[in-house]
Amino acid sequence: MPDFRADRVGTALAGTNPTVLRRLGAGFAVIGDVQHLPGYCVLITDDPTADQLTDLPVARQHAFLADLALLGRAVASVCARRDPAFRRINLEIQGNTDAFLHAHVTPRYTWEPPELVGWPAALHHWERRVDVVRDGLGVAHDGLRAELVAAIDREVASGRGLLY
Repeated sequence: MPDFRADRVGTALAGTNPTVLRRLGAGFAVIGDVQHLPGYCVLITDDPTADQLTDLPVARQHAFLADLALLGRAVASVCARRDPAFRRINLEIQGNTDAFLHAHVTPRYTWEPPELVGWPAALHHWERRVDVVRDGLGVAHDGLRAELVAAIDREVASGRGLLY
């Protein structure tokens, strides 16, 4: 089987991307394959031709942003319950490296080093503080994954999400 990282959107659409938590209205909620901050997730588009938000029709842009807010609420609820040092959620659409529309949902914690707290979470990577072996997604994250799926499902059931 090809590595899902080579085509995250295509493998999500095919049902073979192991990081997918749930299909949403305009994309897929996925758990980060590197958990540099516990609970890190990404919303990826379901349109393989979309490189950036403005590539989508306006209604799909709104749906993508609504999905992003929904995923942010779900991640925040899980992370706050799991770690009293949870501080906030950062929502970011950068698109600097991967050429497909995606948005980062990054929990932030009070235990992060002070020199990183006021900066984008990507600084963890830039400063080489992420260990792919230590932080890589694995069976140790099965409980977190299950909690995220349940929280996303609660958000969808609440009617605060848009599903088309």
